[in-house]
Amino acid sequence: MSELQGHHGPHQLPDLEALAVRDEAGHVELRSPTVGLWREGPAEGHALAPGECIGRIEILGRFARLFAPAGAGGLVVRNEGKERARLPVGYDSPLLSVDPSAASVGAAAAAAADAGPGAGGLVFKAPSSGRFYAKPGPDKDPFVRVGDEITTGQTIAILEVMKTFNRISYGGAGLPARAKVLAILAADGDDVDRGAPLLELESLD
Repeated sequence: MSELQGHHGPHQLPDLEALAVRDEAGHVELRSPTVGLWREGPAEGHALAPGECIGRIEILGRFARLFAPAGAGGLVVRNEGKERARLPVGYDSPLLSVDPSAASVGAAAAAAADAGPGAGGLVFKAPSSGRFYAKPGPDKDPFVRVGDEITTGQTIAILEVMKTFNRISYGGAGLPARAKVLAILAADGDDVDRGAPLLELESLD
């Protein structure tokens, strides 16, 4: 899957990095580095990792992927384009406001997963929307199998968001430190929504 990263199609411009400015509240505001139409930004409440893709900017019919700069991780507290499919932007236009003090990115992602009892019992949920991959590669073993014991911090899957591959770690508020996998609720290659159940679990604590 890593071969897909950095691929530029005929209508793809080179990747861009957002501008970052810290405001009076201590939030990091991510701003556009160019003129165009911004789309596909992360939802409010998303745990943003430094270097993560934060959407695409359309420039004269061609597209550039936009990435968060180093040090710009945290919880997305405002998305200027949340009510529009394409947000017209200029140089230095605000796009996102990120709260780096809300939690560490990993903890925020786990909290967003919102563990809790579902129809089948205890579940681990997707921290963001994306394409679910149960294995690190097509010819590799899955991260977890039914019957496995998993522990906090263990990688259980990959979510692909706009050609960026994010490892998803087990853990979060309401989840036991150790659990047994009773069922894997998403198939390899499925598109899942934020909050979709991924694993059905049994507590081992």
